[in-house]
Amino acid sequence: MPELDRLPHKMRRTRRSFVKIGAIGASVAVAALHRSTRVIAQVPCEIDCPPQPPCILKGMRVRTVDGDREIQDLRIGDRIPTVFGGTRPIRWISSHSYKKSDPSLPWDKGVLPVRIAPSALATGVPHADLYLTRGHSLLIDGMLFPAASLINGTTITWHEAREFDELEFFHVMFDSHDALYIEGAPCESLLTGIATAESISEHPSSYISPPTVIPFCAPLGFNGGRSELKSRLRSALSPWFDCRHKADIIRDELDERASVLMRNGLSDTSSVVTHAK
Repeated sequence: MPELDRLPHKMRRTRRSFVKIGAIGASVAVAALHRSTRVIAQVPCEIDCPPQPPCILKGMRVRTVDGDREIQDLRIGDRIPTVFGGTRPIRWISSHSYKKSDPSLPWDKGVLPVRIAPSALATGVPHADLYLTRGHSLLIDGMLFPAASLINGTTITWHEAREFDELEFFHVMFDSHDALYIEGAPCESLLTGIATAESISEHPSSYISPPTVIPFCAPLGFNGGRSELKSRLRSALSPWFDCRHKADIIRDELDERASVLMRNGLSDTSSVVTHAK
C-alpha cells in the first residue's frame, strides 16, 4: 500500500513486528487447543504426520566438488563443500515422503515446506527457489535460523504445493553438524549421532532420537514460538528503545530487504523446480 511505503523505516519494522506477534500468538493458541482436545480436523496424509526432522525437498540442487547436483542423486561418500569442515564426505543420506489420501484436500500445515525466493537472503542467495522443512535452519551471518522463523509473506513463505499429491524430503548428514550449500544458500546438515545413523540405515522406516548431545555448528537464532515472540516484541519497541539481539537485527534486515525487493519489483518468483516424488 502506498501509505505504508511512506512510513519511516523504523515504524515499518514496528508494524511488521506487531503483525507477526499476532500471527505467532494465534499459532501457539491453535496448537494448544489441538493438544487439549485431541481433535484432528483433517489428515490429508495416508499416515499421521509426525514432527519433521530438518530436511530438504526433492529437486533442490546441492553444491558438490563436481558441481551442483539434485539432492536425490547424491550418495554416501560424495564429497560436499561445507562452511566449517571444508570438503567432507556424506556420512548418511535418506528420504521420507508424504502422500495425500484425498487429492482434493490441502496439505496439512505440518507438512508444508517453506519457500525462500531467489535473493531473499542476499544478492543471488539463494540463486533459485529453495524449499526446506519448517525446522531446517539456514546459516545467516554466523547464526542458525529455522526457515519458518523467517517467514515474511513475500520472499519467504509457506509453499502450499497444491499441484502435488506426494512430497519427498531428504536428509544429509556428516560426521558432525555443518552447513552445506543448497541452491547457493548455506543450510544445516542433519544433526544426529553416528550411532543413530547406523541404526536408521538398518531400519530406514523409523526415526530414532540421537543417543548423545551433538553440538550445533553455530548459535541458534530462535528456539521456538516463545523466543520468536520476545524477539518480535524487541523489534516492535526498537524505534524508542533498541534492545534487540543480534538474531533480531538479522531477521529485521531480511524483512526490510524483502520490502525493498517487492517495492522495486526485483524479487524473482518465476523459478520452477520439480519437487514431487
